[in-house]
Amino acid sequence: MRLSIRSCIPVTLLVALALVCPAAFSWSNHSFVAYRAFEKMPEVTNAPPVSAESLEAFLKAEEKAIQALLISQEVWAQNNLEKYPSRPAALAFQVDPDRSDEARRLAFLMALRVAPTSKFALYIQPDPQQTQPSGNSGNSGNALTHSAVNTLPQDANSTYRYQTLRPGEMVSALAVLASASDEPDYGLDINLWDDSPSEWGKRYGFGALPFGNPSLPYATQAPFHMGFYHESRVLYLAAPFIKRTFPLLRINQFSTLSALAFRTGHTYWGWRFAGLALHYLQDLTQPYHASLAPGHSTTGLLWVNLLAMAGASGKKNDTVVLLSNRHLALEKYQIELLQRAARNKQDTSLEAALRNMGKDGSYPAWSDRYVRDVVAAQAAAYGSQVVSTLESSMPAAFISDPSFDFGVKESEIDLTSELAKRDPEDRNRLEAMIAELLGNFGAHSRTAVRGILKESHGTTP
Repeated sequence: MRLSIRSCIPVTLLVALALVCPAAFSWSNHSFVAYRAFEKMPEVTNAPPVSAESLEAFLKAEEKAIQALLISQEVWAQNNLEKYPSRPAALAFQVDPDRSDEARRLAFLMALRVAPTSKFALYIQPDPQQTQPSGNSGNSGNALTHSAVNTLPQDANSTYRYQTLRPGEMVSALAVLASASDEPDYGLDINLWDDSPSEWGKRYGFGALPFGNPSLPYATQAPFHMGFYHESRVLYLAAPFIKRTFPLLRINQFSTLSALAFRTGHTYWGWRFAGLALHYLQDLTQPYHASLAPGHSTTGLLWVNLLAMAGASGKKNDTVVLLSNRHLALEKYQIELLQRAARNKQDTSLEAALRNMGKDGSYPAWSDRYVRDVVAAQAAAYGSQVVSTLESSMPAAFISDPSFDFGVKESEIDLTSELAKRDPEDRNRLEAMIAELLGNFGAHSRTAVRGILKESHGTTP
């Protein structure tokens, strides 16, 4: 489900409005691209199949180690994250071997400060290019309903396809990793704020939703899936709340849980937690998740905002709609291209870019600063190029007409067919840019996995 930009609550600053309603999802279904990004990486493809394990079994077996890890995670967050609100002491995870599996699971999710309704089902999303199940038993072909995995409503044109796993069933590391890379969009970060309509949000201590409409569930996950680390000092002064974003928190939480799971022999959860961590990194490879307003200067944003404050809000409203439309159009065309290639068993420039490991070595090694200083900085720098390419390649009605709301009309739009009517040079230019962005997606994802695996062997990346 996409939200209409016009359904949002007005706020004072343009920069806040720009973030309210563009979907807080990046790259649509992450599993599609993750399969391609890792299918040639030896550390993943040569890994032996793993035995599916319930979250409850992992927590019970490693309760003491998890308690110690979550304490260290909290210390790390307090020391490394700007504007981080400390976890309330009452939410700390404590060893209690006498409690039920359900109570231990709830305590763990509350200590992480994710939605306690999160499913964490045993499942995979099968590789869209494969016709055979990715598990080793016949049960792996059994379909799971959307609601068994995802707490959010199903999109009209959903690409999700879930297959159930049984405890003990053998499944490839690639399938676990790729499937989990999409999982944070299944409701993990919904309604976590003081002003959210949820009991847990009022207990988590994150404060009020920094931007957006707390009554719209999709909007409430945005501050965990976006990170604005490379804006001007002027914008930070004008809108200090934009520093209250927390993808780096989630990356640290799930990457260190992954390393712990690998070290303690729970390889299924090693790969699954790694996939969860990757999601937030991958979101920040999308320029519309790493920049407030790609293609817009600070001076221009402040001028539009001043006009709005003086009562002339037309330019502000137009700018917000165009930001949303371009964000959604870019992601929709990307997933359409990947879906078409999968259906036709084609290997296009996008698949080649995702699996190409040629530029992996051009980036620094994994570290606590990698996502902020490398991934987000790179994506933010692409803003002007992305906008100019969209403007020259897409139909103007979709990305340059503020009277058109792409989010409302998206289910009716076939961008592949629309662009087929245009000059092939337009399509080539757009697809080359998308391939470049997805090449970054693949390289950074592999860097993270290498770092997690290194840490799991007891060495600091």
